[in-house]
Amino acid sequence: VSAVDGVKAQTNRLWKWMDEFEVPRIAFINKLDRERADYLKSLDDMEKSLGTRPVPVNMPIGSEENFKGIIDLVHMKARVFQFDEKGTYSEEEIPAEYREEAERLRFMLVEAAAEADDELMEKYLETEELTEEEIYRGLREGTLTGVFTPVLCGSATANIGVRQLLDYIVACLPSPLDKGTQIGTNPKTGEEVKREPDPSEPFSAMVFKTISDPYAGKLTLFRIYSGKIKPDMNVYNPNRDCSERLATLFEMEGKKQQPVTEAEAGDIIAVAKLKETMTGDTLCDPANPVMFESPLELKPVISFALEAKSKGDEDKIMSSLKRLMEEDPTLQVQRDEETKEMILSGMGQVHVEVACEKLKRKFGVDVVLKEPKVPYRETIKKTVEQAYRHKKQSGGKGQFADVTIRMEPLPRGEGYEFVDKIVGGVIPRQFIPAVDKGIQEAMRKGPLAGYPVQDFRITLFDGGHHSVDSSEMAFKIAGSMAFKKAMEAANPVLLEPIMEMEITVPDDCVGDVIGDMNSRRGKVLGVDPQGSNQVVKVHVPMAEVLKYAPELRSMTSDRGLFTMEFSHYEEVPSHLMAKIVDAAKKAEQ
Repeated sequence: VSAVDGVKAQTNRLWKWMDEFEVPRIAFINKLDRERADYLKSLDDMEKSLGTRPVPVNMPIGSEENFKGIIDLVHMKARVFQFDEKGTYSEEEIPAEYREEAERLRFMLVEAAAEADDELMEKYLETEELTEEEIYRGLREGTLTGVFTPVLCGSATANIGVRQLLDYIVACLPSPLDKGTQIGTNPKTGEEVKREPDPSEPFSAMVFKTISDPYAGKLTLFRIYSGKIKPDMNVYNPNRDCSERLATLFEMEGKKQQPVTEAEAGDIIAVAKLKETMTGDTLCDPANPVMFESPLELKPVISFALEAKSKGDEDKIMSSLKRLMEEDPTLQVQRDEETKEMILSGMGQVHVEVACEKLKRKFGVDVVLKEPKVPYRETIKKTVEQAYRHKKQSGGKGQFADVTIRMEPLPRGEGYEFVDKIVGGVIPRQFIPAVDKGIQEAMRKGPLAGYPVQDFRITLFDGGHHSVDSSEMAFKIAGSMAFKKAMEAANPVLLEPIMEMEITVPDDCVGDVIGDMNSRRGKVLGVDPQGSNQVVKVHVPMAEVLKYAPELRSMTSDRGLFTMEFSHYEEVPSHLMAKIVDAAKKAEQ
């Protein structure tokens, strides 16, 4: 948690995910050496925004440029840091000006530790004190049960409080044995399967990270939930329905890889060159299959078009992005068939920018981020009938096709429908599909701005043919030209994509968000409470929210987040249609 900004939207989202998966946690209030840092305000923000009970286990000495160190509330000692890279400190008595506040916070700490354990509570009621060992015991119990959240503080960049954070991770957070039974499903039968954190159980593991290196290849890291493994074993990946061979097993020490001859339940292991396995996948014993729920079912919320700085790098960009997606499945990349743009989607603007930085650093590919083009569509508003005769004679066999079509609008989202109403053989059966094909090719570019045409029905009900000069090509051309002329007469209009958004913001930002959405031609569908926040549901044109992420960040002081997905198409207002059409025609020139 930032001591400057408090609980941000992303912190709130991560907290809810941890609640969902029942993950015990401790908190670290960071950036206490920065301007506007406020430790007590951050504690209050945690309680209000996250709905947790924060229990301080240390407190800062000074703040901003006067930040000197931390006070350990368990041992009641001050740790004054030298601000070197090693995090060196000297242990001293608590300065007199901080003594009263330290005693107040320690009282809160001891009381919380006692409440987490019945035996400790009995002793506390009798003596009003706990030993240091008993405080740690109560802190661990309260952390594992989620009764409260221990809170440490410091500055990560100055290496202040980081060592203490690591100590509390060991002291308070659960080992794999504390986690207990893992529940999954049998991928073949769908039945529930349980795995105990025991080396004698069948092997099972969850892949939590993939590292892609342009030279060393892919390194897969996983936590073993049950059983044991040795080098050169074959395991099963139920997510990909494939077998994988575990060659050399490594334990990671920073970036160093230490080979091991065996690993068992609770260990974190790295393996090189697994062919199909990705982050979030399960690995298991082929004879005892199990699949655990992946925590990575996340939808991207923002998209950008990618453009290579150097011509000829596009294929390299796509292959490099696929390598990055192996590391991070929340990234998505695709080629827009309509605009021909390469689209990269992620969980936020920073997420996408970091991916682009990795492209350059790891794979030597430099890209430019741009707004994606809006995929407009064209349609019609009235029913028309149109005849067209295609006749060409230039010596020898000529071309002849005569068609009459009815073109009528369909409800939004219905696409395209072709109806054959030819009777009496005025158009031979073998030529009718050619008329349909000609129309489908012509509808790829509408008459207004060259966007695809949708939501209409074509009925072919009359025509004519020549026994010698008629052909599939002639009827294809006739169908295409009849469509184009019908479009011009059928009152064509432009359609724009409408996105469904859920915007999660603090209570005090709801009015600003709704007002902003109204200015973007949005339609508010409802506002629902979610803890200390409100979720604003809205339909809004895609063109109005291409740059929404930084604008929401500014509007909410980085306390808002949103999800967005396509909903439907709607007609563009007439006063905007001319501008869009003009822009499309200029871009084509």
